[in-house]
Amino acid sequence: MTMSITVAPALPKLLIVDDAESLREQLLRAFQRRGYEVHAAVDHSSAIDLARQIRFDRAVVDLRMPGPSGLEVLQDLLTLQPELRVVILTGFGSIPNALESVRLGAVNYVSKPANADEIDAAFGATPDVPAPQSAPVVESTPSLARAEWEHIQRVLSDCNGNISQTAFRLGISRRSLQRKLRKLAP
Repeated sequence: MTMSITVAPALPKLLIVDDAESLREQLLRAFQRRGYEVHAAVDHSSAIDLARQIRFDRAVVDLRMPGPSGLEVLQDLLTLQPELRVVILTGFGSIPNALESVRLGAVNYVSKPANADEIDAAFGATPDVPAPQSAPVVESTPSLARAEWEHIQRVLSDCNGNISQTAFRLGISRRSLQRKLRKLAP
C-alpha cells in the first residue's frame, strides 16, 4: 500500500505597509480574495519586524507615514529580503518621487487612489508570468502647471515635508504654497 501526500502550493506572501487603516484593510481583503497570504503593518518598525519573521514575495509600501518614510521602509526591506518586489503607493505622486523609488529598488510606483487590480498590475512580470505587452509610450512635454507641481513636490521632498522651509526655498508665502498643495496634481 502506497500513500501519496498532496501538498497545496504555498500562497504568495504580500506585505502591506500603510498608516491609513481603511485603505490598509481594504487592500488586505482584496488581496486575500486574489489568493495572497497578506500581512499588514502600520509603520517602519512593524514592517521590519514582520520582514524578520516572514519571507515575503511582494510588498506595497505607502510613501508618506509617520516616522521613517516609505523610501526608508523600502531600503530596509530590500536589505533584509533583496529578492522582494516592492510597489510604492502614494497620494503625493511626482516624477522625482517615482524616480527615487525605482532608483532605490521599487519595481513600480502607483498614485492613490489605487485599487488592488492597479497595484497587482504594477508588480509586472513574475518569474513564470511574462509582463503584458503595452503600446509604446509617447513622451509629451508636460504642461506648465504639471512642471510647477513636480518642482514643488521635489522641493517639498528635499525639505522632508516641511511646508515653511519649502515655501522659503521657493520664494513664496507659506499660505500660497498650502493653496497650491490643496489642488490636485494636474
